[in-house]
Amino acid sequence: MSAMSDSHDGNMAGGEPTRRDFIHIFSVAMATVGSVGVLVPLVSQMNPDATVLALSTKEVDLSAIPVGQAVKVVWQGKPVFIRHRTKEEIAEAEAVPLSALKDPLARNANLPAKADAEDKNRRIKPEWLLVVGICTHLGCVPLGTAQGENRGDYDGWFCPCHGSQYDVSGRIRKGPAPENLFIPTYKFLTDTSIRIG
Repeated sequence: MSAMSDSHDGNMAGGEPTRRDFIHIFSVAMATVGSVGVLVPLVSQMNPDATVLALSTKEVDLSAIPVGQAVKVVWQGKPVFIRHRTKEEIAEAEAVPLSALKDPLARNANLPAKADAEDKNRRIKPEWLLVVGICTHLGCVPLGTAQGENRGDYDGWFCPCHGSQYDVSGRIRKGPAPENLFIPTYKFLTDTSIRIG
């Protein structure tokens, strides 16, 4: 019996592999292949489908928006205000000192998180401003995108729920909202078209 035990220990220590070793290795290999075969389709089905990917970006033709007007488009289920600013609005926004702002950060997804809220950091081209139209206080949709709507004391956007007022650069100037309106990721495809997202 002692000779059998010594012989078995010798095989485990580096001798010829036994049939049992082969069965163990083969079982582990098959279990790994089976696991991969189950996990790949499971993970793949969690990826967004084509309709979700299509909604992740939105192209907008800017040529239909006259100077001084704004439109509201929907991107990823959120309103986005696109404003074609006048020279006067641009000058007004650029003249505001940082010390007059309630929120000193740009909140622009196109820039680093610590960029300041100067008007130049709130847009790509001075005449075009894009902001996510959700009040940063309680998530209401501010007024001011259509002609004749109340734009508040700063000619930007006014949230009637609790009185938050944003300027022509989408920066919070008055009321309980703690942050500027968020600037989504976007880029100009041509001089008159953009892609949001």
